[in-house]
Amino acid sequence: MKKIKKLLVANRGEIALRIMRSAREMGIKTVAVYSEADRQALHVRFADEAICIGPPPSAQSYLVMEKIIAAAKQTGADAIHPGYGFLSENEDFAALVRKEGFIFIGPSPESIELMGSKLAAKAAVAKFNVPLVPGTSEPISDLAKAKKIATEIGYPILIKASAGGGGKGMRIVDAEPDFETQMDRAVSEAKSAFGDGSVFIEKYVTQPRHIEFQIFGDQHGNVVHLFERECSVQRRHQKVIEEAPSSVLTPALRKKMGEAAVNVAKAANYYNAGTVEFIVDENLNFYFLEMNTRLQVEHPVTEEITGLDLVKLQILIAEGEKLPFKQEDLKINGHAIEVRVYAEDPANNFLPDIGTLKTYIRPQGHGIRVDDGFEQGMAVPFYYDPMIAKMICHDSTRERAITKTIRAIDEYTITGLETTLSFCRFVLKHEAFTSGNFDTKFVEKYFKPELLRAQQDETEELLAALLATLPTEKVAQVAAIESTPVSNWKKNRT
Repeated sequence: MKKIKKLLVANRGEIALRIMRSAREMGIKTVAVYSEADRQALHVRFADEAICIGPPPSAQSYLVMEKIIAAAKQTGADAIHPGYGFLSENEDFAALVRKEGFIFIGPSPESIELMGSKLAAKAAVAKFNVPLVPGTSEPISDLAKAKKIATEIGYPILIKASAGGGGKGMRIVDAEPDFETQMDRAVSEAKSAFGDGSVFIEKYVTQPRHIEFQIFGDQHGNVVHLFERECSVQRRHQKVIEEAPSSVLTPALRKKMGEAAVNVAKAANYYNAGTVEFIVDENLNFYFLEMNTRLQVEHPVTEEITGLDLVKLQILIAEGEKLPFKQEDLKINGHAIEVRVYAEDPANNFLPDIGTLKTYIRPQGHGIRVDDGFEQGMAVPFYYDPMIAKMICHDSTRERAITKTIRAIDEYTITGLETTLSFCRFVLKHEAFTSGNFDTKFVEKYFKPELLRAQQDETEELLAALLATLPTEKVAQVAAIESTPVSNWKKNRT
């Protein structure tokens, strides 16, 4: 077993800092790589060494494998952690890292490749009796055969192109009379977009919840799960709020899904950190969706309910250590919620709102954690994902965690650009969320931009009513306070 002495983090921002902090606690030196846009970034200042790897566009810096390998050689690093995004799920990069003699903090290239192919992944996990969404296991173009399969599955069904994505060649069919027309359209669109008219047919889950399980495996054949995360509140199919554990899983269902997640990992001969994603329908039937072969953005909620440092665990496993615990040793402690703070305007279809953080004050208090890569005065670059921070709140129950998160949102002060904090507050106070009765269509069902404006107007009306009861000198004091950016609701955009 080789002990890692110097670790290069092939990433940027909050995840780079997150990894470096754990490495430093383990006595491991760290190397940052950065683009010209990130020259003053916090992860660059925190690392023991830093190497510029190119211009701001990621295609010329963070995605160039050869530059990262060269930086590792130049600094004498003996391991590389990819973080998430960029090259983290690229089997060619993992193979190159290994070929060049470095330790890759992640799974094998073979596992990454297998789970990167939806068809190959489903074929592999089917051998372990992992539930799959009912449908065809191979592409189909024969209309009569396809119609017969659709009837057997039961409507509604989903027709989707086998050769591509992005919603092209995809049709939802609610009833049999519509099947032929929608099938023809899907095949025609698939041919036009991808040059291949073959399609898959799957059962369409009308009220899907997105529930994923964190798994860990070592290089000695041991695999465990670290319980689930509920990730159903999304916009544009990207998560905004995550929590652990899920509010709808019974202990029996959690055990069943956890065992299925472990079997997915075993099907891929998987080691290190991974996430098995499931779709769960309104009757709590669950189906394998895919596996992410890396650390997830939302991993902190799992850390909060288990007390484990997942990055340290990743490093130990990469060094060849065995998992230091068994499944029966793991317990859920309380409840954790993560809100992602994006530089986006929720009142304008969540469009990016890149700019400078004129005011940036993090919330504080027991059970509140903020993972970020920014400080006041820094600009949020438009070259990368617009996430500013992740705020994680932990408490003994879900209700208390919700209350704490709302308090923390109100305390989180950001001016100079719009953020998703007001949207997250809206979600956390909505009856559908507090009751646990929600799915991935939360935004579609419940959110309208004017509701945020109404919420802000109500706050201002309450303030006006309060001012009307105060003596003149007190009103002047409050007005002076209001002129400074102390609230997420009152933004200074001048």
